[in-house]
This record gives sequence, structure tokens and C-alpha cells, in this order.
Amino acid sequence: MLKELKSDRTLSQNLMLASSTAFVAGMTNVAGVIAFLTFTSNVTGHVATLARHVVERNFHEILIFFVWLFAFFFGAFVASFLIWSFQRRSRYVAHAAPVVLEIILMVPIAVYGHQFYKETDTEREIIIGAMLFCMGLQNSLASTISGGLIKTSHLSGLFTDLGSELAEWLHPHTEKTEVLRNKLYIRFTILGFYFFGGLVGAYLFNLYDFMIFYLIPLVLLTIIAYDLLPLLRYRLTRPGSRNTQ
Repeated sequence: MLKELKSDRTLSQNLMLASSTAFVAGMTNVAGVIAFLTFTSNVTGHVATLARHVVERNFHEILIFFVWLFAFFFGAFVASFLIWSFQRRSRYVAHAAPVVLEIILMVPIAVYGHQFYKETDTEREIIIGAMLFCMGLQNSLASTISGGLIKTSHLSGLFTDLGSELAEWLHPHTEKTEVLRNKLYIRFTILGFYFFGGLVGAYLFNLYDFMIFYLIPLVLLTIIAYDLLPLLRYRLTRPGSRNTQ
């Protein structure tokens, strides 16, 4: 799921990456809305709110929203920087590094939210910033390794691409190519799993509060483990290994 670049990726690899990251983004966004009354998987709405605060001269809010926007941007920057830094050593390591960093950040968010969160404005602002950084990491990673095909932290661009590609598919004068069909599969997968993640996030947050944030690192671990399990199986079953003697 992580070790191949755009030119070498199969449809199943793209579908698995799209579904898992869209599920995480949907869950994160809905949980953020319920817990903090703000979006935590994208910055589109934050730009509009920032403009309102600028007009109203709410200087503290202006600073906070600038920090949140920068957090998402910096997450994307860090993901790409990590990929370029480890690319020569191992493509898998390069692509797994942003996911590992996202897990490292999401676990403390879950622990702090579940055990220590007192609902103060400062706590809320810091946690939202950390979650936006994580979504910037994830969105940049998925976009980079899929050649821009997979972006799962927001749906505005998705609906634009889906509308354009669906019109092309349904138009009587266009060719129904496999590439176009696969793109539609991926778009609908992202949409479906983002919505499904949102449903799961809302349902579980109402039951277990911040404990649902423990689920997000587990889903991210499956992304990392997908490429490791075949290698581990091979090493355990290859001729000469202890398990085959």
C-alpha cells in the first residue's frame, strides 16, 4: 500500500490507501466537530472564519487561525520532506515515516483527551492544531505517492473531480477507458469511507468520548502493517527458516 509510486501502483493498492485514509479523516473531522465545534481535517472553513475575524479585528482569534492554517501546511511540508529524505534508503520507509509520525502524535492526543482534558480554550486550540498537522501529514502523503489521485482530508476537490470524471464517463462521445473507470472507483471509495468514518466517529464519540482517538492510530497501523506482513510471512516460511525445519 505504501511502497509503490504512482506508475507502479495497482487499483487495489490505491483503493486500500484511499479507504483507510478517508476513514481516518472522516472520523477525525466529525470527532473534532463534536468535541471542539470546529473542523479538524481541512482548512477550507478556517480561511472563511479567519477573514471574518480580520474584519472584526479579533486579534487573538486571528493569531489562532493563522497557527491552525500553518499547522496543516507544515504537516504537508514535513510529510514531503520526510519522503524526500528517506527516498534513497527505502521507498517503504520514506512513505511510512509520515504515518509513523502521525501515530506518534495521535496517541498523546487520545491519552490527553481521555485522561486530562479540562475543556479550556488553550487546550482546545493546541489539540486542534495538532490534529490539523496530522491531517496535513496524511493528505500530503496520500497525494504524493498516488500522484495527486488520492486526497482524503476534504471533499471539495473530490466532488469537483468526481463531477468532471462522471460527466466524461457518461458522455456519449467519450471513450470509457480503464483509467477513467479506476478513477471513479477511487473517488466513490473516498467519499463512501469518509462518510463511514464520520458515522463511526460520531457514534463512538457519543459512547466513549475521547477514547475513540485510540482507534485512529490502530487504523494507521494497518496501513504500515499491510506491506510488512507479506515480508514477515516470507521470512517465516522460506526454506531454512526455523519454522520450516
